[in-house]
Amino acid sequence: MRASRVVDLVRGPEELMPAVARLLRDMVAVGTLEDAEDLVRAEPGLVAVTAEGDLLGAHFAHGGSAGAPSLLEVQASVDEAAAELEDLAVRCGELAAGQREAAERRTACASLVEELGERRRAAEKEKAGVAQQLGRLSGQARGAAGEAERTAAAAERAQAALEKALYEAEELAERLAAAEEAPVEEEPDTSSRDRLAADGANARQTEMEARLQVRTHEERVKGLAGRADALDRGARAEREARARAERRRAGLRREAAVAEAVASGARQLLAHAEVSVVRAERERAAAEAAKAERERELAAARAEGRDLKSELDKLTDSVHRGEVLGAEKRLRVEQLETRALEELGVEPAGLVAEYGPGRPVPPSPPAEGEELPEDPGHPRNQPRPFVRAEQEKRLRSAERAYQQLGKVNPLALEEFSALEERHKFLSEQLEDLKKTRVDLLQVVKEVDERVEQVFTEAYRDTAREFEGVFSRLFPGGEGRLVLTDPDHMLTTGVDVEARPPGKKVKRLSLLSGGERSLTAVAMLVSIFKARPSPFYVMDEVEAALDDTNLQRLIGIMQELQESSQLIVITHQKRTMEVADALYGVSMQGDGVSKVISQRLR
Repeated sequence: MRASRVVDLVRGPEELMPAVARLLRDMVAVGTLEDAEDLVRAEPGLVAVTAEGDLLGAHFAHGGSAGAPSLLEVQASVDEAAAELEDLAVRCGELAAGQREAAERRTACASLVEELGERRRAAEKEKAGVAQQLGRLSGQARGAAGEAERTAAAAERAQAALEKALYEAEELAERLAAAEEAPVEEEPDTSSRDRLAADGANARQTEMEARLQVRTHEERVKGLAGRADALDRGARAEREARARAERRRAGLRREAAVAEAVASGARQLLAHAEVSVVRAERERAAAEAAKAERERELAAARAEGRDLKSELDKLTDSVHRGEVLGAEKRLRVEQLETRALEELGVEPAGLVAEYGPGRPVPPSPPAEGEELPEDPGHPRNQPRPFVRAEQEKRLRSAERAYQQLGKVNPLALEEFSALEERHKFLSEQLEDLKKTRVDLLQVVKEVDERVEQVFTEAYRDTAREFEGVFSRLFPGGEGRLVLTDPDHMLTTGVDVEARPPGKKVKRLSLLSGGERSLTAVAMLVSIFKARPSPFYVMDEVEAALDDTNLQRLIGIMQELQESSQLIVITHQKRTMEVADALYGVSMQGDGVSKVISQRLR
């Protein structure tokens, strides 16, 4: 049995050969399938490949030439099927074009036959119209000829009468001349003269009538001659039109014969086209069946091609991954060498020789709070063999401890001094703020006590005065001020209770408008009396009061006049009567306001 390794038979770029050798390391090329079976039976770990393409392993087998066709064969079959499909498509297109052309020629022939029939019917109709018009013109020509004969006879008679009248006129003229030349021997007879004069007048009248009749007949002869000429021209035109119609009918008959021949040929051509269409339909059906078969074969070939391409892609990806992993390992090694050289200043060879896996690992330093045994021969104090997993765990622990330490800050002492000084300054500021807060709270307490004292005194005085003023404004009534929260004078409110005489209500909302207004005035006056002021301003406070209440309010105003000045805006005359001075505003006719003053006292 002759066998050789497949990797020894493959040639390619040097950078790809390591990956190819990795993929084909277990494949061996043999001659026949029997040799492959013997090889796999002897060495199950190998894969045998025969010259025919058979692939045989311990747990699988793939056929070569007797199996599925190769990708090139499939592609060739696909190209052949596509070419045949294109030929069938072209043939179908030609047959469809022939069918459309035959249909178009059939339609054109039918249209031509229809057009010739229409033209023939139009010619027959025109022929009938020409014959009818020719008969009408013939009748008119015969009538015109008879009229011309009658007119000619009348003209001859008129000419004869004219000649006779001319002869008689000449004769009468000769007689008249002779009579004028003859000597007058005696006076002619009056009757003779009158007769002769009458004869002359008659002769002139007859001559004039004969001339008029001759002129009339001449005009009629001219008119009849023109009409005869027109009828003659019309007859000639009708004869020419009839000749043209005959020629047109002859041409139409020839065209109809040609159309019949064309229609016969079109029918024959249509029959041939129908036969061709049927044959084309059969060929198209066969072509479509062949196309469907080819498409199925093409789909199967494409599916197999996709499978082969997928397998090739997987192999290519595997090779690429191997190359990428190798490149990454090399890059990692280079980085580690560079890092060892930069951080430790040791060559990679010296680093491996001194700290490599073959060297024992020195004992680890004790952890925080841990004590090492004092005996030097204790295993904890002895070097241990290199175990990669254990040393990686120690490395991760050391890296975490290093990260927890953080970076070294060379300015830590200066920053600490600055922060300490700032802490001292802020502590002093905080103490000052606390002292200031205590002082402010003391001031607030004193202000609250003073405000409470002032408010209490003002309330008591105002409440006392309100009871007196209300009893004066509402004789027999009762009014007072009530605190809403007597225990807290700084936050309490003040309610006004008013009970006019004869009523039990105390709430202001239940009083009338005048009563509410008078109660508000009582409240104001109470404040004025409790805490007097140099002057007061009132704006129509008595507008809603009647005469009785107004008189009471005026009495209180007079009391206030004794210690203060009052400025009252009012429309009440009785209020104006008790004033010391009046100031009025009036508008003149020009629209400009003017102030008028009047001092009463």
